[in-house]
Amino acid sequence: MVACGLSGLTELLAEPQFQLDSAIADLERRCSNDHAALRAGLVTLMREVLDRGRQGARDWLDVERDGIVCAHRLSGLMDQVLQGIYRVLATHIYPVNNPSTSERLTLVATGGYGRGTMAPGSDVDLLFLFPYKATAWGESIVEAILYVLWDLKLKVGHATRSVDECIREARADLTIRTALLESRRVLGDEALFAELMTRFDKDVVQGTAPTFVEEKLAERELRLRQAGTASRYVVEPNVKEGKGGLRDLNTLFWIAKYVYRVTDARELVAAGLFTPEEYARFNVCEEFLWRVRCHMHFITGRAEERLSFDLQRIVAEKLGYAAHGGLSGVERFMKRYFLVAKDVGDLTAIVCAALEARHAKKAPMLNRFVRRLRPGAQLRSDDFALVSDRITIKSPPVFQKDPVNLIRLFWLADQNDKAIHPDASRLVTRSLGLVNRGLRESPEANRLFMDILTSRHSPEVVLRRMNETGVLGRFVTEFGRVVAMMQFNMYHHFTVDEHLLRAIGVLAEIDGGRVEAEHPLANKIIRTIQNRKALYVALFLHDIAKGRTEDHSIAGARIARRLGPRFGLSETETDLVAWLVEHHLLMSMVAQSRDLSDPRTIETFAGVVQTPERLKLLLILTVADIKAVGPGVWNGWKGELLRTLYFETEAFITGGHGVVARGERIRVAQEALREALAGWMTEAFETYAARHYPAYWLKVDLGRKVKQAEFIKASEAAGRTTATMVETDHFRGVTELTVMAPDHPRLLAIATGACAAAGGNIVDAQIFTTADGLALDTLFISRAFTADDDEMRRGERIAKAMERALKGEVKIADLVAAKRSYSRSKPFQVAPEVQIDNTLSSRETVLEVSGLDRAGLLYDLTTAIGRLNLNISSAHIVTFGERAVDTFYVTDLTGAKVTSTARQNAIRRALVDVLRIDEEEARRAGGR
Repeated sequence: MVACGLSGLTELLAEPQFQLDSAIADLERRCSNDHAALRAGLVTLMREVLDRGRQGARDWLDVERDGIVCAHRLSGLMDQVLQGIYRVLATHIYPVNNPSTSERLTLVATGGYGRGTMAPGSDVDLLFLFPYKATAWGESIVEAILYVLWDLKLKVGHATRSVDECIREARADLTIRTALLESRRVLGDEALFAELMTRFDKDVVQGTAPTFVEEKLAERELRLRQAGTASRYVVEPNVKEGKGGLRDLNTLFWIAKYVYRVTDARELVAAGLFTPEEYARFNVCEEFLWRVRCHMHFITGRAEERLSFDLQRIVAEKLGYAAHGGLSGVERFMKRYFLVAKDVGDLTAIVCAALEARHAKKAPMLNRFVRRLRPGAQLRSDDFALVSDRITIKSPPVFQKDPVNLIRLFWLADQNDKAIHPDASRLVTRSLGLVNRGLRESPEANRLFMDILTSRHSPEVVLRRMNETGVLGRFVTEFGRVVAMMQFNMYHHFTVDEHLLRAIGVLAEIDGGRVEAEHPLANKIIRTIQNRKALYVALFLHDIAKGRTEDHSIAGARIARRLGPRFGLSETETDLVAWLVEHHLLMSMVAQSRDLSDPRTIETFAGVVQTPERLKLLLILTVADIKAVGPGVWNGWKGELLRTLYFETEAFITGGHGVVARGERIRVAQEALREALAGWMTEAFETYAARHYPAYWLKVDLGRKVKQAEFIKASEAAGRTTATMVETDHFRGVTELTVMAPDHPRLLAIATGACAAAGGNIVDAQIFTTADGLALDTLFISRAFTADDDEMRRGERIAKAMERALKGEVKIADLVAAKRSYSRSKPFQVAPEVQIDNTLSSRETVLEVSGLDRAGLLYDLTTAIGRLNLNISSAHIVTFGERAVDTFYVTDLTGAKVTSTARQNAIRRALVDVLRIDEEEARRAGGR
């Protein structure tokens, strides 16, 4: 290598005014006779070209903020690299001085690269095109080019085909046909490429447009289904493959190009597919998505397509979004993202409507994509008609003539169970300027809207159509503020507007009796409520004030009081809606984080609720709210907690059991257990019953009491002082781990630590001590497996780890430490907070601890509480995405509440220090 003077390449590459052509010429001059050195120098040179080019594109993107130009620059960079590689190889290593007709080659860019756009981590899709089957020379030059590209660490998708092979395979394979649709000559024989394009247009495209459209839309539906992105409003969207992402825009252009036989998107305006304004929207969407995607690739150094939480904050900063109007910079950026995704959806509907009108023969997939056909009665309206079983306008001035028709259109769709024709939807979007104060205050428009909102048909479907066209956000301007608004946390899976619409859908399912098995109590009591209309309005408005500096429940109640009269609600109904909005989080919070066997809990909750009707409405609203948060958020465990709270509160409100009935309830519980343990001798049962304190009889359900009695009896008969029992509960979605051991202060900490080390996620805990010093703790962990057998094996593995830890066979602190992982940068920050309250329980002090969730947090908290010489009588664990809210009912060693201010301050400091461990460890990790 030194012999051919390659050492001089380093100096050449370091020159500020580096020129590729002169560098290649210098390399050829130095090494033309040394093929090995020439290859090595070529790789070195092209690696420098790529590094310089990518850095230049990145710098330009940071300054100019144009994603399309960045993508074009990266594509042009790859053209330069390929042309340079081919020049050196074809000239010096595989020269053909007098090529035959078969020794012609065209290097063709296909797919996204063929379109002239590349992200930093994109694959390089290439077609090596020959007139006939590749000759020995052709195979050699292809292999040599690929080896250089692989040495450059590029991801290359390639094919070597003749023109005939391309045509034959394009006919048979949709992917190949799509790739050739956007092919572009990079270098080589121009006539050969022209022949391919002519034959592709004549032998593949011509006459096959309807089939291509149907297959591409079917491919899109399958892609979204496989990616799990049926909604474009998921909070961690896939920028490339997700609904409303770049692939959807690509699909639109592929279809339009195939059908309208255009070569450039600008020609679609002349073809009548887009108006100039819609074409401008297409460009804006494409540029924004490319800008985001390029930043993601540059930031991660890989082809990362999922806009994850940790990337969102960085990309938002790159794009210049800052906090404003109650929204953080990242939330403003994501709102913009979802508005772009919505525009992509609108453009999709426009293209499909135009294609349907173009083709007399309707493709089944196209019809299903644009609408769902339903049988229905004949439409009765002077302004609207049915076309292809969908509602459309009779004449364009219909909305100018009467702006109420902007609402009536959707009302007719609901009443007749019909889809809306895309042409009508398009005109609605163009007529949004008519949605003014007069229309908002129109009694008729509001009556129609309330019919839609409270419909027994499909209110979610119709409201979503209103939202997609922009009418809903204009008609209810408070709703318009939360359209496309993302909440930057791991708990909420959807944007605020999407969550509200899904909640209405859940309520409609309950209302229609379609989810009786899943929500038996809500399904039963919804038939007895007196204020159905108020319930729907409250659910529609419950998160309407998100994104404001004020508490959204308080602000939302104020909005409800303003909107109620406009919607036609009475004063009583408006007050009820406002109360439900203000307290929509209350029932969930109490059910999941309070001791429901404590009379004070029920008394306090009932004092807020006050009436059976409010209790019913709040339960149903809470169920719909939780279930609409996202997949997997609702489970049977939460359902049982809500049912328990409901029945306890109902009894209290209606004059049932209270504090004075406590002794009687204990007696009844003991008699019920005596009856269930019919095989026990009287003396044995009396001895066993005397071991338990009153809290046990009041908290534990009969089935669990029976199992635990038999478990304790069998364990003691076997001489075991430490034992575990595992039970799975498929309906509630939890697995119960019961631990029996001699009581000591660190028992719960050891059990929770063993659980954390074994990968168990604890959602609740029941903690009891018997009169003879035995601890009986039950930990409820969320399921990891659907099948009971798999879940049982997992539970037994965790239980065995608990037993070993309790027996001192393993050091639990080391196991928990090994499970933890700290990162130098976390996408979320949760301020540590510790509240100490002596009013929430008549017997214990309540510690409510909230902070950033992490592996082993519960172990750290219970360990700290033990060191503070506090006894935990009940623990309730709730996780809202990245935020953990753990509540402990504690007493001091004498069994009394903690009343000393100094003692409370010490407890607060100790627990806050635990919550900050993660920050300290992260700093230490960053310093290493």
